[in-house]
Amino acid sequence: MSCYFHHERHEIRPLLPKSARNILEIGAASGQTLRWIRTIYPHAVTTGVEINGAVAAELSRNVDVAIIGDIDECLPRLKKYDLILMLDILEHLIDSSSVLQKVRGLLEPGGRVVVSVPNVAHLSVTIPLLFRRQFDYQDAGILDRTHLRFFVEDTAIGLMNAARLNVSKGLISGMQGYKAKTLNGLSLGLLRHHLAKQYIMLGEPVEGEIRQPPVKWMIAK
Repeated sequence: MSCYFHHERHEIRPLLPKSARNILEIGAASGQTLRWIRTIYPHAVTTGVEINGAVAAELSRNVDVAIIGDIDECLPRLKKYDLILMLDILEHLIDSSSVLQKVRGLLEPGGRVVVSVPNVAHLSVTIPLLFRRQFDYQDAGILDRTHLRFFVEDTAIGLMNAARLNVSKGLISGMQGYKAKTLNGLSLGLLRHHLAKQYIMLGEPVEGEIRQPPVKWMIAK
């Protein structure tokens, strides 16, 4: 089974709030991230929604409430949450904006959403396009053949703003390796958005006019 289903997303730690009581993850896979997050919020109730029934038994062991099914079908079964995770899920959806707007409606007052999306401006995509006019889908990664939407910095932030979520904090992932760190340093940070594999964003709901300041991106560890 794909490593996607057993991966813990430790890198989101700097975006997590000080406390959380009811936590929902959409696209929870086998629940490894929610199991880890219980070490941070030991008294929280965790709910995982996952479309792949093959991981149902494992998900049930790792979360308090396991729900198998398509997100639109599962929405009526969901409650209110103060922390919602949508990690590497929106790019797989036909109408990611509509789904994110519906999920925002599940937030308790003061709740937060953590979203991650792939960055199609990464050098692994743009260099083959520039020099070989080549764009090949793959089994995993930014050009995963199941991806229906592609994002760069502006469209990632725009997706959040369209759901009336202000991006208050952001992480760039994929820069942990020596090559990426070296290129980032040599370019004085100018290549940062071409070295980013993902944008991970903390969204805070806004009731009035969205006034999105520039996001100060941190490097995920």
